[in-house]
Amino acid sequence: MLSLTCKTAIKAVIYLASKFESGEKTGIKEIAGFIDASEHTVGKLLQTLVKAEVINSAKGPTGGFFITAKQKKQSVITIVEAIDGKEVFKQCGLGLSKCSSAHPCPIHDDYKAVRDLFEKLCRDKKINDLCAPVTDGLVYLFG
Repeated sequence: MLSLTCKTAIKAVIYLASKFESGEKTGIKEIAGFIDASEHTVGKLLQTLVKAEVINSAKGPTGGFFITAKQKKQSVITIVEAIDGKEVFKQCGLGLSKCSSAHPCPIHDDYKAVRDLFEKLCRDKKINDLCAPVTDGLVYLFG
C-alpha cells in the first residue's frame, strides 16, 4: 500500500522525533545509517518533508534536520500524503486504473476494507505515538 520511500520517510521522521528532547539537529548520514537506507533517498525525502512542513531544517555548521513539538503532534497521514500523495488510499489493490465499486477487481471489497482501516490508523496515530515506544526501547526502527 505504501511505497518503500514512504515507509523510509516515516522511519526518518520517527527518528527525528526521538531526538526532540535532546534538541539535536541530525544530518542525512546519521538518519540514513540508523534506519538502514540510502543517503541519496533519505536526502531527497527529507527535503520533500521540509517543503511540506512536516519537519524543519537549518543550514550551517550546527544545522541539520529537526522536528518541533507541534510537528510531533501531526498525524502520520501528513507524512504519507507528502510522499505518496492523497490518492494512495484510493488505489486499487491490484493496481488497476479503472477499479471501482461499479467495476471492481477480484479483491476490491476486501482490499477497500483494509485500506480504509489503514487510512484511519494513519489519521489517528500521531508522530509522537510512534516515537514514544522507540524512545522507550519497546520497538525498533531497524532489522
